[in-house]
Amino acid sequence: MAAAPKIFASLADPTRLRILMLLRAMELSVGEIAQVLGQSQPRVSRHVKILIDAGLAERRKEGSWVFVSLGERGRTEPLFQLLDRWTELDGENAWMTADAARLAAVRADRAAAAERYFASHAGDWDALRSLHVAESEVEAAIARALGEDPYGRLVDIGTGTGRMIELFGPKAERALGIDRSPEMLRLARVKLADAGLESAELRQGDMYALPSPSGSADTVIIHQVLHYAQNPAAAVAEAARLLGPGGRLLIADFAAHEREELRSRDAHARLGFADESVLRYLAEAGLEGEVVEHLEGGELTVTIWLGVQPEARLKVVA
Repeated sequence: MAAAPKIFASLADPTRLRILMLLRAMELSVGEIAQVLGQSQPRVSRHVKILIDAGLAERRKEGSWVFVSLGERGRTEPLFQLLDRWTELDGENAWMTADAARLAAVRADRAAAAERYFASHAGDWDALRSLHVAESEVEAAIARALGEDPYGRLVDIGTGTGRMIELFGPKAERALGIDRSPEMLRLARVKLADAGLESAELRQGDMYALPSPSGSADTVIIHQVLHYAQNPAAAVAEAARLLGPGGRLLIADFAAHEREELRSRDAHARLGFADESVLRYLAEAGLEGEVVEHLEGGELTVTIWLGVQPEARLKVVA
């Protein structure tokens, strides 16, 4: 009960209640909250700090942006149930309608910015895609490799546009996409919102130092990312660190090739991988690895590898 007075005190100012309702709809940057509320960013930051201190909101830095999301669900959900009940009794306040309209404008701004970024890079992506089998075939192979087992807590490393979350997030208990690029994360937010997956979490992070605790994931995907790694063994080990008992790490990337121009044109650090190399990375990370499938049909072959916690298999046999 000690937290209750602090929670209600934090909502004594109508602005903070408005912020909380906005965060219920979607994660927002401080600048976006200021845009909706028509207030200065320093003022909004002060209000956000009070909500964070009360455990109702969380803040994280992503490049030069600061994003704010709801706090722990167990703390915020009872409060929303109460607010919903009061709304049923008294009707919706005028500020709710106005804030919802301005929030729609923020969504539109995000979509426009994402579209501009995608258009400026689409040529590079299309050139690379033309060298291998269709993405639909790769995605189907990933689905086959993961099978019908529950995905549990899903993490997509190097999420890019959020495509893996879009495909497999609906079957996951929770979904987290991690990418180093703030621009790609903004694009992913738009795409996942359009797909009805606004509850999926997106964070900026490095593949060598992922922003998640050990044992916090059941399924980890590294899709067409490992060839950017200067130290792929370290990236695989860091991904394996996230796996809890029974966890699976799926890697989809190019088989070894000799397209040297991809180093300079597309910043590839590795020209694909031999099966032996990836299996060694998985073994060194404490996982039992296997080659699932080779997808040929273009100048580049895409391979699916899977690593599993050996303890999980022993438990199944027992």
